[in-house]
Amino acid sequence: MAGIHSTAIVDSRAKLGDGVTIGPYCTVGGDVVLGDHVELVSHVVAAGHTEIGANTRIFPFATVGLPPQDLKYKGEPTRLVVGRDCIIREHATLHPGTAVGGGLTSVGDGCLLMVACHVAHDCKLGNKVILTNNATLGGHVQVGDHAMMGGLSAVHQYVRIGQHAMVGGMTGVEGDVIPYGLVMGDRARLAGLNLVGLKRRGFSRDEIHALRAAYRMLFAAEGTLAERLDDVTELFGKMKVVMDIVEFIRADANRPICQPKNGVA
Repeated sequence: MAGIHSTAIVDSRAKLGDGVTIGPYCTVGGDVVLGDHVELVSHVVAAGHTEIGANTRIFPFATVGLPPQDLKYKGEPTRLVVGRDCIIREHATLHPGTAVGGGLTSVGDGCLLMVACHVAHDCKLGNKVILTNNATLGGHVQVGDHAMMGGLSAVHQYVRIGQHAMVGGMTGVEGDVIPYGLVMGDRARLAGLNLVGLKRRGFSRDEIHALRAAYRMLFAAEGTLAERLDDVTELFGKMKVVMDIVEFIRADANRPICQPKNGVA
């Protein structure tokens, strides 16, 4: 049975899992699906075609599923899907997709979206992503597993943030960030690898050494990037973490790759 506070407004068509808790002054629309043991603490708005995974907690004044901030959006029944075991803190805003963007905004499992962060239309977040206070993602941004956005950071539309990457606080990101990379600055530049994150998540010494060597080769001054990618592939083709970066750079993309500002960092 769901526990619904007397002041909450819950549409009779909404689908509520077992053990759902809906606190004071929340509003839940008719096309919303709340998984088992989801908790809306208070003053939460869940609207649109929105699905929230099991055990996720949403804190006061967060809004999920309200129409995207895109003038091309004309009320199409696009979707927002949030995974299980997520935490969405106060004043966060998550918008559904748009018809031109595939119709889906998705957030993976185990994500932490801190106070006042924004996930725009058609974004795709992996598992265990952390968006720190006031981090902002423009439309169509892709964020890999375990990536972390620092406070007050902002990401341009269509940018890709690779897995295990770190974006420093107050950083504006206009180009793609390689997996395991660290970027910072008023306009983001690569500042090395996310070594602290790699060590915390148990990457081996051999993996980290290989990543550091490959990073120096990839962003050296000699030759073209295509040539350097070939060289790195020849030397580290059996090292998955290195090939994650190679494949990321070689993939089709809308934005350029973030580079070190003055040579290899």
